[in-house]
Amino acid sequence: MASSYGTDADKSSLRSNYLRVRRTIPARLRISSDDAIRSTLRSFGVFADAPVVLTYVSFGAEVDTRVLIEDLLEEGRRVAVPLVDRVERSMSFREIFSLGELAPGTMGILEPAPDAPRLTVPEMVRSACLVPGLVFDGSGHRVGYGGGYYDRFLAFYPGNKIGLARVTQLSSNPLPVGEHDMPMDFLVSEGSVWGCHPNL
Repeated sequence: MASSYGTDADKSSLRSNYLRVRRTIPARLRISSDDAIRSTLRSFGVFADAPVVLTYVSFGAEVDTRVLIEDLLEEGRRVAVPLVDRVERSMSFREIFSLGELAPGTMGILEPAPDAPRLTVPEMVRSACLVPGLVFDGSGHRVGYGGGYYDRFLAFYPGNKIGLARVTQLSSNPLPVGEHDMPMDFLVSEGSVWGCHPNL
């Protein structure tokens, strides 16, 4: 895994550093990396066999998910994306049938309408949830954007948690871990899948 900024760096420093690194990646390299990540993900059995895919809608320089969402919907796969409730500081996943249903919501990120069908817990069993992050370590811990929405959702999520990361977002050193931080089950990068727990 790529080098990190050190275990003594706090999360704010890590966010700033990895945001800066991500912004410096040329667009052409981002596109080729994301194509490779998508190809690796599609060939990963846990993802390929998932009856439902929960995924973030990529924003800015995040690992792209929009092409993947369109492809999955074209194939008839079930897809759900996050809807954030800033008052309750919570996040739910709502099923969508096209990207055209989405509109800018929290922080300008595309979100489904509040009346879009909400996934139930039984529907999420054996599903795959694609999780964004700025940096991940080998144990599946991540530093995100600091809102805590994903960690609160993942604490009760019964499916497989998959972090998508370019190699520049992988840390060889452990990241700082908070009491409520939820680790990934798998990390998918360009050409490789990393199981984060020995029993997986």
